[in-house]
Amino acid sequence: MNTKKLKLKILLLSVALLILIVLLAIILMYKNLTSPVDKKDKNISVFEVKSGENYSSIADELKKEKYIKNELMFKILVKFMKPNNLEAGVYELSHSMNLKTIINTLSNGAKDTRETVKITFVEGKNMRYVINKITENFDITEEDILNKLKDEEYLNKLIDKYFVITDEIKNKNIYYSLEGYLYPDTYVFYKDSSIEDIFEKMIDNLDSKLTKYKGEIESSGYTFHQMLTIASIVEAEAGKANDRKGVASVFYNRLKSKWALGSDVTTYYAEKLELWSRDLYIKEIKNCNSYNTRASCMAGKLPVGPICNPSINSVIASIEPGDTKYYYFVADVYGNTYFNETASGHISTVNKLKKEGKWYEYSN
Repeated sequence: MNTKKLKLKILLLSVALLILIVLLAIILMYKNLTSPVDKKDKNISVFEVKSGENYSSIADELKKEKYIKNELMFKILVKFMKPNNLEAGVYELSHSMNLKTIINTLSNGAKDTRETVKITFVEGKNMRYVINKITENFDITEEDILNKLKDEEYLNKLIDKYFVITDEIKNKNIYYSLEGYLYPDTYVFYKDSSIEDIFEKMIDNLDSKLTKYKGEIESSGYTFHQMLTIASIVEAEAGKANDRKGVASVFYNRLKSKWALGSDVTTYYAEKLELWSRDLYIKEIKNCNSYNTRASCMAGKLPVGPICNPSINSVIASIEPGDTKYYYFVADVYGNTYFNETASGHISTVNKLKKEGKWYEYSN
């Protein structure tokens, strides 16, 4: 074989190999972008299509709510599949659906034409905030919600249904039985939803989020209720997200040494005050309350229950805390957290922050 033919053959083989690599890359990309966002999250959620919307216009919202991985791939597949015209109304989708299933579900028509309402529950907020959100958007009263939170028959039903919920929520000293269990997120509810519908959709979300950490929590030496309690304190105390593991480590170190956690946020909750609404009084700090970890009677103990509804990041930080020897932390006015191993180091940090004008001062 002469040199020219050999070069041509090598060139053809190279081109063929390149085409094959490109085809394989396209196939792999297609499989990835059309696969479910989360195969394990089989919870059914409500997705609303408004009047005048089409497949193209809802792509961004589907991506934002994590039903699809890529807007362009969604639009391309719609072109190929040629689904029925999109109807206005409510559709039941899941994050475990692949792209074809989602398009087919949308093509089959609206599941329900009832009026819906979209609500965002912010992380780190307590039950009083949740109650206000619900009463503002539904024909449900505060009294209805409080009665439901005390309904033992209803609580027993939840205990039987969810692995994350145990008899610990029925402790008589707990202010709100489901505090900590209503996962903060954006939801679409039917306008005529009941209290049970709202609560259980939020608990379903928490249940699915914690499933992957079930083994770690069970082997931690703490119950799910206790882990949510720790996470709720971390959520309220950590100034910034990357400080959560350090804050969690401080609380675990104090618990191991039989110290009181000394967390101001638990005192605010114990006194039913909004966080940082004013400075705490000495009598409030010393008050022996099953939530108040500033009180000496709570040495080595966790509060009786969560003090807010924590984010999954605070839960993860509590399950997997930093490996430190820190016993103290303090945050400045900018939300930066400073850690120390000793009381003297902590006092030095506080004095430094005051000198630099970074110490928070109450205006009242």
